[in-house]
Amino acid sequence: MNPHQTASDKPILFPATALTASLLLLLSGCSKEEQGHNYTIPRTICSMPVDSEALASILPAGQKITVKDRSYPGTKGCQVIVDGTLIVTTVQMWVEAGRTAAFVAASQSIDKVDRSAEKGRYQYSAYEAYGKTQGCVDTKHEQELYAVIQAPSSKHRAPDAMKRLIVSFTKSVEESAECASGAGR
Repeated sequence: MNPHQTASDKPILFPATALTASLLLLLSGCSKEEQGHNYTIPRTICSMPVDSEALASILPAGQKITVKDRSYPGTKGCQVIVDGTLIVTTVQMWVEAGRTAAFVAASQSIDKVDRSAEKGRYQYSAYEAYGKTQGCVDTKHEQELYAVIQAPSSKHRAPDAMKRLIVSFTKSVEESAECASGAGR
């Protein structure tokens, strides 16, 4: 205490500090992203089981989720839309036999894919992932089936979640009728 101050002139720091801390906690808890998912996280995307916990980590907070089939000949696609914004796209695509997940990533990626797993079978980044299926071969057309997940509109950058998603999605594709039929074309 300054010798010229009286006890009543002493600054009151504790309540001001507590008030500031309380306001920071209150404000940080109010962002839209922190409010959570007011929808049910899908366990499948267009009938393909996926790691829903990994999916939840890249989906934004919101009120409504919609999953739409966006397939066309030779490619099965699906879109995950939250509150009218496209967040995740999945694709199953046939590619010339002998290619790699790195080749597919290089030809399909939006940005640099900088991570790899299982000796290159999976290529992924914070919001894109590519997987080469095992045993899904169209011998007539000499093609192999690949799995793709892209989430460029997600504000959550989660490479570990993308890896878990592509692994679960690729395994589901391997167990699908598309794989078993060898494209059936």
